Amino acid sequence: MRAVVQRAFGGPDVLELREGPVPEIAADEVLVQVRAAGVDRGVWHTMTGLPYLGRLAFGLRRPRNPVPGMDLAGVVVAVGARATRFAVGDEVFGCGRSTFAEYAAAGEQSLAYKPAALTFVQAAAVPVSAVTALKAVHDAGRVAEGRRVLILGASGGVGSYAVQLAKAAGAHVTAVCSGAKRDYVLSLGADRALDYAAEDFADGRESYDLVLDIGGNPSVARLRRALTGSGTAVIVGGEGGGRFSGGLHRQFAALALSPFIPQKLTTLLALVRSDSLERLLPLIDAGAIVPSIDRTFTLGEAAQALDYLESGRVRGKIVLTP
Repeated sequence: MRAVVQRAFGGPDVLELREGPVPEIAADEVLVQVRAAGVDRGVWHTMTGLPYLGRLAFGLRRPRNPVPGMDLAGVVVAVGARATRFAVGDEVFGCGRSTFAEYAAAGEQSLAYKPAALTFVQAAAVPVSAVTALKAVHDAGRVAEGRRVLILGASGGVGSYAVQLAKAAGAHVTAVCSGAKRDYVLSLGADRALDYAAEDFADGRESYDLVLDIGGNPSVARLRRALTGSGTAVIVGGEGGGRFSGGLHRQFAALALSPFIPQKLTTLLALVRSDSLERLLPLIDAGAIVPSIDRTFTLGEAAQALDYLESGRVRGKIVLTP
């Protein structure tokens, strides 16, 4: 089969398309013929090996999994001896192992049936980003009707879902993005858009019940200034902070401070499981959240896809197809 392979950490040029064996599956896994694979920020981190602290998870000197990728949508072509949820021929979406390939192994607990309303490309754009947004907006943020929500990084993969989820819950949403993407985030349902280059979300003019910081780098103090006295800030990912810890230093600082103040400062690690995917299905079926696809690339164009992701021009998600 064809797969995108990286033998070392580095920029997009470390990615190359190679022929390799079809992966073997464990007893509780299924083999999926990948029709589409989503590209998320986590893939960029595993490709570059940055921040260095992350190498404890994805390999110290070289990638533990030479084929990157987590998101997938496709068709089950083989079933492990103890796998019972899916059968050969089922159309599924979720997370697998090394999904930038024509075939990928996936645990049953990380998959759900593909919504009939979505194409494979659309479905592949859902798992990591939409589940992260779901857990940030609902589980950590406890959004409710009438709440004022501020979303930093609203035009990206997670942000585009966060805007839609917060609006579906009845919140008033202010989206922070570049001026060039203002119309885009408003089209997702945001009530107001702030250009981060020209407007300061923490200038004291507005306060918010919930601030979602998705891939940003403002200080914890600035996030607090944007909150109401009892508001909640959820830090999702984050950039900056140097090559060793990246944005993790802000998350550690927020968690350390939160017990001593009336505001709630928290973070999350969103694992994609079938129950979380299934929570999204009614919203997808109702059209309350719609995957927003910026561009698709082929497997052979994986390097260009990651280069485009890093450019900052992406609106929503990008997806690889065989």
